[in-house]
Amino acid sequence: MSTSSRLLSRRSFNRLAAGTAATAAAGAVSACSPQGGKASADSPLRIMAINHVWSQAIKRRTKEFEERIGRRVSMTLLTADQLSSSYNVKLNASGTDVDVMMVRALQEQLLFAHNDWLADLTDRVGSDREFAWTDFQQAPREASVTAGKVLSVPVVTERPTLYYRKDLVDGPPRTLDALLSTALELTDKDKGFYGYVGRGQRSGAVSQWSSFLYSHGGDFLVDGRSGIGSRQALAAYEYYGDLLGRAGPPGSTNMSLEQAMPIFAQGKAAFYIDADAIYSNFLDPKIATRGVRDSVGFAPFPAGPAGAKPHNIPSWSLGINKFSLLRDEAWEFIRWAAGPAMSAALQSDGIPGARSSVWADSRTLASFPADLAESMRVNAERGLGYDRPRVLQVGRARDIVGRPLVAAILGESVRPVARDADAEFADFLVRDNRHKES
Repeated sequence: MSTSSRLLSRRSFNRLAAGTAATAAAGAVSACSPQGGKASADSPLRIMAINHVWSQAIKRRTKEFEERIGRRVSMTLLTADQLSSSYNVKLNASGTDVDVMMVRALQEQLLFAHNDWLADLTDRVGSDREFAWTDFQQAPREASVTAGKVLSVPVVTERPTLYYRKDLVDGPPRTLDALLSTALELTDKDKGFYGYVGRGQRSGAVSQWSSFLYSHGGDFLVDGRSGIGSRQALAAYEYYGDLLGRAGPPGSTNMSLEQAMPIFAQGKAAFYIDADAIYSNFLDPKIATRGVRDSVGFAPFPAGPAGAKPHNIPSWSLGINKFSLLRDEAWEFIRWAAGPAMSAALQSDGIPGARSSVWADSRTLASFPADLAESMRVNAERGLGYDRPRVLQVGRARDIVGRPLVAAILGESVRPVARDADAEFADFLVRDNRHKES
């Protein structure tokens, strides 16, 4: 089951809540909530976050923030699935025992906004000159807005980077046509070496395929309607199918990040496009071979028929629980954790941030390889702020969009599959829009 499927609407959850387990969970939330609608002086500021290098770095620094506001901080780090399940229980029960929420703006924010779970931050970010909202990169900043309201603040960003073997080519391919032709030339399947490796799993591949789609001139939605049946989308499907089907390893349709990344790290592929945030894997002796560590290069996303149009997204953001009794303190935490000074400090430690100022400062880029820093900068300038359809039921949408991808990789005729998927996606959008209005 996809993450977004687990993120039930308030109405759906309430129907399920008649069961004993859900009732007990809601009772537990109520029991730990402050009484009388006001937090006591000794109530901690509660932060729920993904177990990620960014949140680990922040957790090590919370003593500094506690001294700043005179209140204890309780920070819980969970897996993505655990975080989603916790939000379901707590927020459906209007729980006050979480104040700051680490969220995925592109996966969850639209649903959370529909359920009225996130506090509106528009006035706070707009009136705080020191926080400098306009310093955030435009694409991630726009992804933080739903229905005209700022509901989250981006803290971690990512873009697709072309990882390549400098010992095999004179330089990185600058176009998608050159990437395909060079990948085919370098492929030697009899020896277990592949010109390209990447995500091919039906749902998991969609976020990386998005940049191929945009660079072919297509989009998931065009004027509010399905765009995956367009000639541009069809060309992007067929191109990606050629790239992975002809130059990629066997079993590509079962590969997401966890399966594709090790193939490049172990020196079995010449090219790989995936999130720039994972670059350190290819410099880690525990993960990558000596040959890869010594020869890996980083380059911007290659240009397609419509130019180079990668995504530049907020992979993780901070929001405030609308039911929190410590909303002012929660905002102070966001001001601190996503402020200019902390953003610069964390990016100096190799964590890609969201502020334009940290990408323009050579000191904050020094921890990245020089060609990676340049790749990130170029992709950020060109990037679109989303890598998946902007809908309530993101998981279902990705599953539909990914079906022609699988057909293309398997060498099947893409046109009829894309036509069926386009019709299914169009019907899905009608239902999804109807649900938004309910």
